[in-house]
Amino acid sequence: MKTNVKTRRGFTLVELLVVIVIIASLAGLTAPMVIRQRKKADQTEATSNARQIGLAMFEFETEYARFPDDTSGAEVASNTGSTLLMGPGPSNNYFRQLIGAGFTQSEQMFFAKVPGSRKPDGNITGAGALAAREVGFGYITLGTVGLSTAGNPARPYVVTPLLGTTGDSFDAAPFDGKAVVLRIDNSVSSLQINTTSNRAILSPASTGTVARTLLDPGAETVWGASTGMTIRFPNLAAAP
Repeated sequence: MKTNVKTRRGFTLVELLVVIVIIASLAGLTAPMVIRQRKKADQTEATSNARQIGLAMFEFETEYARFPDDTSGAEVASNTGSTLLMGPGPSNNYFRQLIGAGFTQSEQMFFAKVPGSRKPDGNITGAGALAAREVGFGYITLGTVGLSTAGNPARPYVVTPLLGTTGDSFDAAPFDGKAVVLRIDNSVSSLQINTTSNRAILSPASTGTVARTLLDPGAETVWGASTGMTIRFPNLAAAP
């Protein structure tokens, strides 16, 4: 009796190449979507953290009559005995006043996933509190003086992701072209970043007007005639 033995034919080289091309094409189509979703998640985290900062700022203002500034750190140290570095400097120093005053015991809300940043390690003692690269937000003051709820509630004072270390330039890459901005009324907005000027558009241009960016003063802006708005940049430098 004869037994018919059927042998299974394997894939040919051409068939394998076709499969590889299909897989590569699908990966190419989905990769931008995955990247965009990741950036959106990072933006959402920054938005949530900004609101938490705002709540601590309100408590600070209740105690010290304004948000942290160049002189309030000395007041916090006098009242609490805190030895944290809370004087003029990067935004880390101003946010550190919220820890020194006891309005938060967490570093996590000061994190935003921007280039150079890293997740805080939870150490809020000494030089470990909001150390270099643990803060992703910039902080706005009027010269050396902190803002307060007595001013225009639409004024922004906590912002991310910043570009460089001076001016009011923003990095369009981390949050898909958006800047996260906390206002005095504790609302958080996602502002479009102009990729030519790298500035965040606070109010779009309308007929007969020009677009206003974050620190533009003027009667028709949230700053009015105020001058001297300064962004205190986070310390994103690696430790020596």
